[in-house]
Amino acid sequence: MSSNKSRYLFGALTGALVAGIAMTAGAGLNAAERSGSDPTATPVAAASASFAPPPGAPMSFADIFEKVSPAVVSINVTSRVDMTRLQRQMPGLPFVMPPGQGGEEGNEGGSGPRRQSAGSGFFISADGYVVTNNHVIEDAESIKVVLKDETELEATVVGRDEGTDMAILKVKGTGFTFVNFENSARPRVGDWVLTVGNPYNLGGTATAGIVSAYGRDIGETFVDYIQIDAPINRGNSGGPTFDVYGRVIGVNSAIFSPTGGSVGIGFAVPADVAARVSRQLISNGKVVRGYIGATIQNFDEDMAAAQGLAGQKGAIVAELTPGAPADKAGLTAGDIVLSVNGVRVKSSAELTRQVASAAPGDLLRLQVIRDGKPRTVDIRSGVRPSESQLAAGPAGPGGTGPGPARPAPAAGQAILGMMVSPLDDAARRRTGLPADVRGLIIGAVERDSDAAAKGLQANDVIMRAGDRTLAMPSDLAAVVDQARKAGRPSVLVSVWRGGRTIFLPVKIAD
Repeated sequence: MSSNKSRYLFGALTGALVAGIAMTAGAGLNAAERSGSDPTATPVAAASASFAPPPGAPMSFADIFEKVSPAVVSINVTSRVDMTRLQRQMPGLPFVMPPGQGGEEGNEGGSGPRRQSAGSGFFISADGYVVTNNHVIEDAESIKVVLKDETELEATVVGRDEGTDMAILKVKGTGFTFVNFENSARPRVGDWVLTVGNPYNLGGTATAGIVSAYGRDIGETFVDYIQIDAPINRGNSGGPTFDVYGRVIGVNSAIFSPTGGSVGIGFAVPADVAARVSRQLISNGKVVRGYIGATIQNFDEDMAAAQGLAGQKGAIVAELTPGAPADKAGLTAGDIVLSVNGVRVKSSAELTRQVASAAPGDLLRLQVIRDGKPRTVDIRSGVRPSESQLAAGPAGPGGTGPGPARPAPAAGQAILGMMVSPLDDAARRRTGLPADVRGLIIGAVERDSDAAAKGLQANDVIMRAGDRTLAMPSDLAAVVDQARKAGRPSVLVSVWRGGRTIFLPVKIAD
């Protein structure tokens, strides 16, 4: 946040007054909605026995609520949905992204029960464009937007984006009160925020709290979320989070909750992401992202130690889509990507976001490490397929993953706590492995080994170790011996399983 907007005068009384002025400035509203009310006219006793807030703490959120609340709407949705999708929950984590509250009606035709649900949204223009979450309206048969004065308007979907869980609706009419995204400044961790929404169908509800953290990764590909502690619950999805100037700094999308209710940990899509996606949805009805066609994973500390690159972070290329831009440009499985167009990447998520931000046809210059040496790979970005298309990978719907495999024979050589053997024709027939998969097949894994702890199992195929492709157990033994002599704690192996390739650092036993 710029200094002229975030600086408060020292002193409890003066600080509170300045905060009150800031809240009534209405910088996030269209000019027609700003008023001349003067909170400084409120008499304040010169000497009071009551507790006075410290500098920076507002006396009340009432003024800001009065200004922004007309722009916030309730969204009522009628849909037919799969019963298993009534509550979206991220695998392994209690991050709940519910569409809202509501009951079910009859099952007259359609693919599932009819359901009434409710969420939140807000106007971003006077001519009726409304922001909300994709998961609020994704299965909608009909959508109604309910204004603060209880006026109901039919809404149509302009566009939606699975990748950021954003959607844009449109209602007929003009002159709607709207609010603006704040892209140039943002509150600090610890600064006040206000949310307005429709929790549990209780429209026009305000809750307040602070910014708890930035850059939260909760499993979504394209968003580093803002964490806030202002209570948000079922039905708050799609509603705005405001700063003390009435500007939208985030779109409420998820909560961390073992119970489904607020525990003070909420997540909002940052304003810069929401604004960018909103513009594309309004213009094109969809979001177009860059694509290179590479499956990647984090290059973490253990992997770096295994490769003699202690302290190095980035993303490692696990596999390539044949014929995709990365494959055509010469990117190779095992390449460690350090930067894109000069911007450092410290994780697979950061690499994905850098690539996705490119327009189709843009040049992406990747700095990589291959075989221990730095290289540059230039790739022309393609167009990223939809998330559902990407989810249907080689072993997914319509894929060619192997069928059930019979137990592997135990013959072979014991290395790194695994019994490994050459991948011959008999092993291919037994396991149904594709002809282009080469390496050593695992027959058994020692129960107490690091390989077992990392999840390796019989019928996995080790294709590479370090910088070396594998054909015989002696190849793996040579890599292990070389790593041991170099003082490395582990060996980085490339493992093929079920149509996917992953990299794992396996510790060298003492």
